[in-house]
Amino acid sequence: MSLKKQFLKSKPLCKVTFTVEPEVINGGKEVAILGEFNNWDPSEFTMRKLKDGSFTKTIELEIGHEYQFRYLVDGERWINDTEADKYLHSGVASEKNSVVAL
Repeated sequence: MSLKKQFLKSKPLCKVTFTVEPEVINGGKEVAILGEFNNWDPSEFTMRKLKDGSFTKTIELEIGHEYQFRYLVDGERWINDTEADKYLHSGVASEKNSVVAL
């Protein structure tokens, strides 16, 4: 997994590219990224599948904030990003959310 950050010079925004490799999703057919930036809506940010089997999505986010997020594979399995800036308790059992800090 990876988080690539590209800070824009003309706006207080950062383009964050989220990538999930095929071995992480274990044959999953669809991956969505859900987080505070989209009110945890699974339909808003479906990731695009690449030829190598990985999934990717680039999102513009406001700098100066931290955003909790997770990936949802096939609408049923949650995974965290191994490259997240940190992890916070989600409030659901012992689950944690990934965090991207800008």
